[in-house]
Amino acid sequence: MSSEVSHKADFSIIRYAQCWEDADILIEALNIQPDHACVAIGSAGDNALAMLSQGPERLIALDISPAQIACLELRVAAYKELEHGELLELIGSTSSSRRLSLYRRCRSLLSIDTRQFWDSRPNDIELGIGNIGKLENYFRFFRTRILPLIHSPARINRLFGLNDLQERKNFYHNGWDNRRWRLIFRAFFSRFLLGRFGRDPNFFNYVDGNVSERFLERTHYGMTALDPADITHIDAAITQLLQTLDRPRIVELVPTHRGAHREEGVGCVHPERGVPMAHGLAVHAEIDRENAAHRIDHAVAAE
Repeated sequence: MSSEVSHKADFSIIRYAQCWEDADILIEALNIQPDHACVAIGSAGDNALAMLSQGPERLIALDISPAQIACLELRVAAYKELEHGELLELIGSTSSSRRLSLYRRCRSLLSIDTRQFWDSRPNDIELGIGNIGKLENYFRFFRTRILPLIHSPARINRLFGLNDLQERKNFYHNGWDNRRWRLIFRAFFSRFLLGRFGRDPNFFNYVDGNVSERFLERTHYGMTALDPADITHIDAAITQLLQTLDRPRIVELVPTHRGAHREEGVGCVHPERGVPMAHGLAVHAEIDRENAAHRIDHAVAAE
């Protein structure tokens, strides 16, 4: 498996510790059926597992990045081993002082490569595995260092207390969208800064138009036409990046067709190892409808 960008960007780091697309929209659009074979980009694993929860005959999650496959594999292990509240702690959705011990409970379920990857990153685990991607770190810097230069805590909190559409429009235009907001936002989310410190410059090679203006337009839409309190992305970027949220997308991924109990849902995920792939990493997930068990085959890099 080879691609143009694989020779230009560093894929040894976690770029996305969570998926920033809306899994609910994804699932609704795909309308996955029991006889479907699905393919997903691995990324942090959230969307792939959301698709798996709909019960397709087969799901293949591919990613060029070994780091992203490690994120997916640890999520699979955590679903099997941890209770719901413990999973939220490990992800970073709730506060915790025992994330390393939670990881150690999942460790035996990981492939050798993934185990070595996470063993070498204890500080990242302590921060919560949903908080540590390059993009998440960029958003955290915006929240903690940049946004306080623009708006007061009281004004930020008020943003999430407006339920009426017209109230949100008035607040945005009269209390939020000032010259400082526009100037700093355009600079911070520019192709130059976002590309170098939030993503990678090569990821924008085929992106047309003004990146920061597009972000500003979508932010305006998300803060007015939609209720920001219901949008995980805005809540994460502007307030506490998965620090105080009890609704990360990962919570929605427990296989709903298995029932609510741990033994029937999370506990039916069985990791297996040793499926070679050429020049890349992949995760194959299949559902055996006869015994109602997921089989996860973790592919390893093969040169």
